[in-house]
Amino acid sequence: MRLVTYESNRGARAALLDGERVVDAWDALGGEGATLRELLAAGRLADLAGVSDRAEGVPLADVTLLPPITDPEKILCIGLNYRAHAEETKQQIPEVPTVFAKFRNALAAPGAMVELPKASEKVDYEAEVCIVIGKRLKEVDAEAALAGIAGYTLLNDLSARDLQLATTQWISGKSFDGAAPCGPALVTADEAGAHDALEFSLTLNGEEMQRSATSDLIFKVPELVSHLSNLMTLEPGDLISTGTPSGVGIARQPSVWLKPGDEIQISSPQLGLLQTTIA
Repeated sequence: MRLVTYESNRGARAALLDGERVVDAWDALGGEGATLRELLAAGRLADLAGVSDRAEGVPLADVTLLPPITDPEKILCIGLNYRAHAEETKQQIPEVPTVFAKFRNALAAPGAMVELPKASEKVDYEAEVCIVIGKRLKEVDAEAALAGIAGYTLLNDLSARDLQLATTQWISGKSFDGAAPCGPALVTADEAGAHDALEFSLTLNGEEMQRSATSDLIFKVPELVSHLSNLMTLEPGDLISTGTPSGVGIARQPSVWLKPGDEIQISSPQLGLLQTTIA
């Protein structure tokens, strides 16, 4: 299944994406919830199987999409998780995952226009595959971690490098408003396929800058989720962005920094297309 969140006069609503139409998930289930996080927390994801065949929907073109999860409790990110990216930035290959965080203010919808922060002159792009947690996970092994994943989406880890590298802590450069464009859909784990075969690429103004697959992750998806579950309890709807491959702007000669009018597209044969415009 592919699930999206759309804007309505009732607020953010979870929906099934069925081709070029959307079906309100909670209306179809006859429930009282609204968001996709609430649906995951209620354990109702499996109940949506086949719902779109018997429920009314509206054209996708008539709705405004929001980030699939609009209200996550946590947005966790992994740094230096592709060997080639660590090498291009001249950093050591980590022995344990490098973990930092973003916050809800950073989320931006598919197709959003994002303003560059006035405090930075060096904002970079980072194409990433993002895990969406499906149930509470605490101190689980890799097998249980994989079973606890609801699905995957795309995320652009926009990074203000001058702020990020001003200290040893990265959050300053990672959390400006709109720094996490996300979407377009949560693709359930069964539809997305093998966790280590998710392919994706990023273009900037039509020029390909990044191309990779999760087969190249240093710390694989089950290992990451298990590791994080031993640091903190993971809740339904938590987002875990798994890291970016080589090709980032800071490592290019000369460096490439985002500027007003830039068009960024992250595409994946499994996860769809995430487009962002720099305002």
